[in-house]
Amino acid sequence: MDPFERLRSAGKRVGDPLEALAQRVAERVVDLVVDAVDVNELMRRVDLNVLLARVDVNALVGQVDINALLGQVDINTILRQVDLDDLLGRVDVNAFLSRIDMDTLVKETDLGAVIARSSGGVAVEALDAARSQAVGLDQFVDRWVQRALRRKQPAPLAPGAHPDGAGAHPDGAHPDAAQPDGSGIHPDGQAAS
Repeated sequence: MDPFERLRSAGKRVGDPLEALAQRVAERVVDLVVDAVDVNELMRRVDLNVLLARVDVNALVGQVDINALLGQVDINTILRQVDLDDLLGRVDVNAFLSRIDMDTLVKETDLGAVIARSSGGVAVEALDAARSQAVGLDQFVDRWVQRALRRKQPAPLAPGAHPDGAGAHPDGAHPDAAQPDGSGIHPDGQAAS
């Protein structure tokens, strides 16, 4: 048996409780010191410029997850706080427009399509207005013709249509329609039924 083994064993039995006691004493001393220190006074004594000069900002920013940070930003809240009138008042519109290459802009713009779209819309509106006027004029003339012919029943708005085309006259006239001369005789010489 090793003669020092008994000594180590005795030291361990005494050392472990002493180490635990020293740990408890150290924790208590730290608590007492922290309670006794005025943190505000301590912070007043710290030179933040010197402290921040030691900080590697690039390394610090490199550890920040920008996407996660921006994911927590509410853009609508930020935009509600922006004074757009003030912001637009700071914009130099003339300087902005001077940066636009008008020749390139005109070359790349299909002016024919723009003109066709705009004039096509005008033409459609003019045609619709003319049709509307023609319908109104047609109704006006029809009323006067009805009065001149002293008809008590209004004339039909359109000739009767045959869904299957049966009975349609080759020249497009309705087979039972009276002739413009009022004779009621068809061009083929038969009387209207």
